[in-house]
Formats: sequence, structure tokens, C-alpha cells
Amino acid sequence: MHDMIEIPSATVQIGAPEHHLDEITQQQIYGRSWFEDEAPQHIRHIPTFWIDRLPVTNAEFAEFTEQSGHRTGAEQRGFGLIYGRDYWRDAPGIYWRQPVPGLDALVALPDHPVVHVDHSDALAYAAWAGKRLPTEFEWEYAAHGPTWTAYPWGNTWNPAVANSAEHWAGPIADLAAWKIWWAERHALYGTLPATTKVGEFSPAGDSEFGVADLAGNVSEWTSSSYGGYDPFRHYDPALTAAMLHRYRVVRGGGWKHMRWQVRTTERMACIPRHSCFDLGFRCATDARPDNQQRG
Repeated sequence: MHDMIEIPSATVQIGAPEHHLDEITQQQIYGRSWFEDEAPQHIRHIPTFWIDRLPVTNAEFAEFTEQSGHRTGAEQRGFGLIYGRDYWRDAPGIYWRQPVPGLDALVALPDHPVVHVDHSDALAYAAWAGKRLPTEFEWEYAAHGPTWTAYPWGNTWNPAVANSAEHWAGPIADLAAWKIWWAERHALYGTLPATTKVGEFSPAGDSEFGVADLAGNVSEWTSSSYGGYDPFRHYDPALTAAMLHRYRVVRGGGWKHMRWQVRTTERMACIPRHSCFDLGFRCATDARPDNQQRG
């Protein structure tokens, strides 16, 4: 299993400053209410914990399924969720080991992050490994340290150090440009996930603690239920509905996202049974793992 990194106890800035949310509202198509769940920025005390340096890989997940007999939600329902030519669709027979027909992810992509795993799949793996999922606040702290930065490496976007849509396509300013890139990619590769080996962008893309892949590659499940930081804020109706229905928080953005979705404070929310081709996870623990070096 991957190394884990100690994240020391600290008083941490959680959420994005107002000026940052104003800036990104001007840079892309979504209104300010879409990002309002990142505000207000506030202070939380976070005890010491340990977090996986890297997301869980296909090889690691295979070991878990072989030893436990676990069948993922996608396997049980008989289809996986992928983004087709123009929109999301169900793809029969798709699951973590077969992300596209005819491809064995364990053979072809053993060091890539596992995808097509729902929240219960991630919880089951974590329990088997003697760990747990990180809370969203632990995840954010590991990503930017005690003081806010927009990305794990700082405040300046750099597509060369994270697996995102802009790493593959160059600058994407709006949804129309993203759709052009996606159409070209879909024509060449279909719905094959554009994941990369975990840690491929280290150390340039790492956080100050040395945790890798916290921006891009795959979005990551956390243990936290989705809610607002301020009960008096106005949120986009879709976000309000997700809060009411106790969706789970997903962090980090993935390989098909633009720069705004891979920020350290970006909060996404998914129904627990959701799984798709750009969503994975990593684990955390409260106590120092056996045979683990400090720092």
C-alpha cells in the first residue's frame, strides 16, 4: 500500500476568501451562487491525522476485491456512468476493472487511480485497509496547508503540474471550448478515462506536505456530508437540494475538469451511490500507521 503522510495538528483556514470567489466568477460561466458554498472562509482546529500520499490504485483495489470478495455498486447494477459524446449516460458492463469494453484496468493501468467506485465501495476498502476516508476539512488542509492557497502548489494556475482538461487541451476559457476539446478527445479515445499514474506530477504538483494528486487526476470521496458553512447564505438551488438530501462531499476535481474545479476549496456533492469514470478516493487514519516513518 502507498505511504501515508503525517499532517500535524493546526488551526486552519477553511474555505475561499471573498475576493477569490469574485475573481473566478468573472472568469467562467457559472454565477457567484455556484461557488458560495466555499464561503465564508473560517477557522477550524484539525487534530493530527495521516493521509495517503496517493489515491488508491487499480492494483490496490484489486487486492481488496480478491481478498474480500467485494462487488462494487457498478458491478451489482450492471452499468457504469460515463460522459458520452454530448452528455452523461449509462454504459452496460462498465465497472472499475473494465472502464471501457475490452480493457482490463488491472493489466493495462495498475498504477492509475481506481474509478467507478461509489461511497460505500470507498468505505469498504478503507475498512479493509484499517483506515477511513478523510473528512473534507482534513482533505482541504492536506491540500493547501494551514493558510489558503487556490492550488496545492500556490495561487497561480499551472496546467503542467496537474492532470486536468487544460493539461491535455491547453487553456480552456469556457464551456464551449471544453466541448470542442471533448468532442475531439471522444472521437479519438471514446470514453477511456484520461487518468495518469498516481504521483506522475510529483513533486511539482504536490501540497506543502508532499501529498500528491490533490488537484486533478480523479475527484475524491470524503467522509463528510454536504452542508453550508453559513446557514444564511444564498446557494444555487442545485447545491441547496444536495444539502437537504445529505449528499457526500467530493474534492479535488479530475482529469476532465477545468482549473476552477481542481482548486483546493472547490466543493462538489454526490449522492452516495454515485460512481463514474473520473471519481476515486484515498484514505486517512488517526494513528500513525505501522512501520510508517514520520514526516
